[in-house]
Amino acid sequence: MIKLKNSAAKLLSLLDRAPLSIVQLMARVGVGAVYFSAGLDKIASWQPTVALFANEYRVPLLPPELAAQMAASIELTCPILLFAGFASRLATLPMLAQAFVIETFVYPADWIEHLGWATMLGLILIRGPGVVSVDYWIKRWVYRQPTMR
Repeated sequence: MIKLKNSAAKLLSLLDRAPLSIVQLMARVGVGAVYFSAGLDKIASWQPTVALFANEYRVPLLPPELAAQMAASIELTCPILLFAGFASRLATLPMLAQAFVIETFVYPADWIEHLGWATMLGLILIRGPGVVSVDYWIKRWVYRQPTMR
């Protein structure tokens, strides 16, 4: 029993030392790939996409054409920012808003999937993109500059 406790303690200690940046990178790529793929699908067949927004998605207050353009724009620009780790926290905001709209008005039964997206986006929003990112290197460069007087 003591040997099992020691093994578990060693494993937990090892996991505690794992870099958070690996998880941040995985979250950026994982959720970014989902959104980017959806954006590519939308622009590959535009008229059926608009019809889908008109007949199935029916986002309130927005005409189907505008809703489709907004969704495609978010899905094709924000993931690229996430992949590069550039303006990452800002990029998560429209993606979180889109996930909220999808969950609330389009597919509320798919809440588990949407919660997964929101969790990955929330990690990036709260903890940042990690060291494998342009944001990290910009921050390093900005804070190492001598102050001008």
